[in-house]
Amino acid sequence: MAVSCLQLLARDAERDADKKSPLVPGSAAEYATSRLASAGVWTTWLRPTSPPHRDPPVPVDKTVAFLRQAASVNDLTVEQVIERLGEQEICRRARVPRRFVVQAVERLRSPRVSVYEAASATARPGRRVRIEGDPPTRDATVNRAYSALGDTYDFFLRAFGRDSLDGEGLPLVAVVHSGEAYNNAFWDGEQMIYGDGDGEVFQDFTIPMDVTAHELTHGVVQYTANLSFYGQPGALHESICDVFGSLVKQYSLGQTAGEADWLIGAGLFTPRVTGVALRSMKAPGTAYDDDVLGKDPQPATMDDYVRTDRDDGGIHINSGIPNHAFYLVATALGGHAWERAGQIWYDVLTGGELAERALFSDFAKLTMSAARARYGHGEELQAVDKAWEQVGVRML
Repeated sequence: MAVSCLQLLARDAERDADKKSPLVPGSAAEYATSRLASAGVWTTWLRPTSPPHRDPPVPVDKTVAFLRQAASVNDLTVEQVIERLGEQEICRRARVPRRFVVQAVERLRSPRVSVYEAASATARPGRRVRIEGDPPTRDATVNRAYSALGDTYDFFLRAFGRDSLDGEGLPLVAVVHSGEAYNNAFWDGEQMIYGDGDGEVFQDFTIPMDVTAHELTHGVVQYTANLSFYGQPGALHESICDVFGSLVKQYSLGQTAGEADWLIGAGLFTPRVTGVALRSMKAPGTAYDDDVLGKDPQPATMDDYVRTDRDDGGIHINSGIPNHAFYLVATALGGHAWERAGQIWYDVLTGGELAERALFSDFAKLTMSAARARYGHGEELQAVDKAWEQVGVRML
């Protein structure tokens, strides 16, 4: 399945400057911003309508899980575990016949990360240019995509014990240089697709690591809560992807919540755009204020919630509210944001109770339950409760 590319360029905004949006009222610049949102400037992803079918575990999957767990617990690579134990000992400990050990080892020795160069706008994945273990290439775009995929894989594995997007070691594949002056990056349900940007508004979409991590988190949502993609459930979907996109960047940089910039997509705009990023979790509505793109329309609280049919019911706009709630929790608790605030959000995402059409209030109640279950009635629960109160989300 394909998604539409971003169509909002400078000439488009100028052409439409005399129009006004009936749903996002204001100046022509604000209209341009609403077009930017509806076009999917915050990177658009089209998800499957239902979760992928899961077959019952088979011995080879059991063996793969055993080897990965052994590597994680002992702070070794999977290859080191295989070499130290040997086939016979793996058979004994995993309690499986040798043929399944052989298949598991073959699967694990396949690359976790692969980067391809698009042959054309429609022919994918194209020519393989780098796989795991290869040295860097001369193409900075390839190297950035490779690093971002690897960093995201490592983050979910080390922070939450999640083996790739599906929890079962799904290899991550990226296709770079897609299309011509293509203004988007997205997860298509199977792989990452990157455009190079038009050079007028957007630069190369591999530049901000958190854009990649955001898009890959759509894959995690795909395999877990499978949130719908309209209105508040869609805004939650986008917010969850922003949360973990930011956490991957913070984890990679070794930053605490106080040190992080809490920007999504910093470095994506060209110098001619007046703005620092696509979104700000710290201060929604302040990421850009540009003559062409208009002003960042994100609200920080429910007082400014935007009711619109554009942008799939404002999914990239109203995501600012749960985004800000997470920022408030993380900074109130301090330290590394993935360790407590991130753990609470992850518990909700993967806990099985988050409905496809969950509203902000539903999600907020689940974060309260998750905080209480994991940390009791301490500062974590208080931070979560206060954050939702500050952004105006009522838990009925």
